Amino acid sequence: MTSSEVVRRALVTGITGQDGAYLAALLLDQGYQVTGVLRPSGVSLDSAWRLKALGIADRLNYVTVDLSNPAEVVRLVRSVSPDEIYHLAALSSVHASFDAPAEAFASAATATTHLLEAIRHCSRHTRFYHASSSEMFGAPPQALQDERTPFHPRSPYAVAKVAAHQMTRLYRIAYGLFCVNGILYNHESPLRGEEFVTRKIVQGLCRWQAGERGAMALGRLDMRRDWGFAGDYARGMYLMMQAASPDDYILATGRTHSVRDFVDLTARALGIPLRWEGEGVEERAIDLSTGSICVTIDPALFRPADVAALCGDNSLARETLGWSPTVDLPALVEMMVREETNRVQAAMATRLRHMAR
Repeated sequence: MTSSEVVRRALVTGITGQDGAYLAALLLDQGYQVTGVLRPSGVSLDSAWRLKALGIADRLNYVTVDLSNPAEVVRLVRSVSPDEIYHLAALSSVHASFDAPAEAFASAATATTHLLEAIRHCSRHTRFYHASSSEMFGAPPQALQDERTPFHPRSPYAVAKVAAHQMTRLYRIAYGLFCVNGILYNHESPLRGEEFVTRKIVQGLCRWQAGERGAMALGRLDMRRDWGFAGDYARGMYLMMQAASPDDYILATGRTHSVRDFVDLTARALGIPLRWEGEGVEERAIDLSTGSICVTIDPALFRPADVAALCGDNSLARETLGWSPTVDLPALVEMMVREETNRVQAAMATRLRHMAR
């Protein structure tokens, strides 16, 4: 880089999460100076395993900021003076949001508003990305949702995301700021957290294949989701921020699969022959190679208000941004299985070393 070239600065909240890690790696590859926002309590660099897994933990700058404190947010934006802010931080579990609705709302809607206000008052050149969610559609009136589909949220998480989404649009309309919402459908990767059902399925069946024979309990198997690869979606976030004008975009594959399908694909990748038996809460999966039950249903895992199916129309992102997904669900599952198998084998080797002492 020559002395005349200007280094672009990006600020990423939620940088230690799955999306934050993939996005940070992409931004570094694009030559950005990247600053990640850490919470005052909770996730710390010591547990930022995703950034370490991608080999980028030492290439980032970090600041610890309470996003619920507007004065701290203003100081943050003034000190970094970012060209782009990617706001990914929020309580991310739909299931957990029913137990902590106020926290879910504050972490999404209130924090987003503080960032928008800081941009409006002291950094109007800054472009702002907000991580919206397909969960905002809730029970949509159409099978394939686009950017004009009305929101019918069915969880505190979704309600909070709708509020943050609308606030982001308002600041674009009212103040002329470059603010975009990315309505991302479910996206997974080997960096997915254990609290999500996809990682739970992959982890559970990998452990089963390794000889840990405890049956895995799941919630509703018939829920259908539009699953893509998180790395593709991080690329979509970046493209939204490089567009000539701001807008809101859906990132999705346009295909749905059920939770049961995800189990089947994972078992197939591991070479586990499955047969499903029973109905409703009595349904279970049998490993035909052992005759043992490996998957059961636990009604305690059902959400108070569930969303049966979500599927996104990515036409606007394709036509305007040139974005399209590159990894289909079978390939994504195989990717997750390979990484999880390595983790399980490493954990077993560690246990054996400890037992040998």
